[in-house]
Amino acid sequence: MTDKASRERLHIRIVFGDERMIGPGKAELLERVDRSGSIAAAGREMGMSYKRAWQLIGTMNSMFRDPVVDRTRGGPGGGGAVLTETGRRVLALYRAFEADAARAGAAHLDALRAMLRDIPGQK
Repeated sequence: MTDKASRERLHIRIVFGDERMIGPGKAELLERVDRSGSIAAAGREMGMSYKRAWQLIGTMNSMFRDPVVDRTRGGPGGGGAVLTETGRRVLALYRAFEADAARAGAAHLDALRAMLRDIPGQK
């Protein structure tokens, strides 16, 4: 992939009704919770407060029949958070949707890219 092409990204937001949605930010948050085992750490990595990260997790937990993240309260051993099977499935389906859309739209993206004005200092 060329340097120029690597800056182009597809952002998919799937909206369910008026207020329920999943998009790149929530998917990234789920991935970071899965990797770090912590809502607070995942939020910090993304530059958001724990409160905002927990609000997004709470929104997703209430969107689906089963929660996407389980958390344990802090204490002597500390707290933590884990993706549930539902969370792993939601994340996998969202990422598959993104990949399918990117493949399906590749020719259209190439056509749009060919129409772009050159940016001074770049090829």
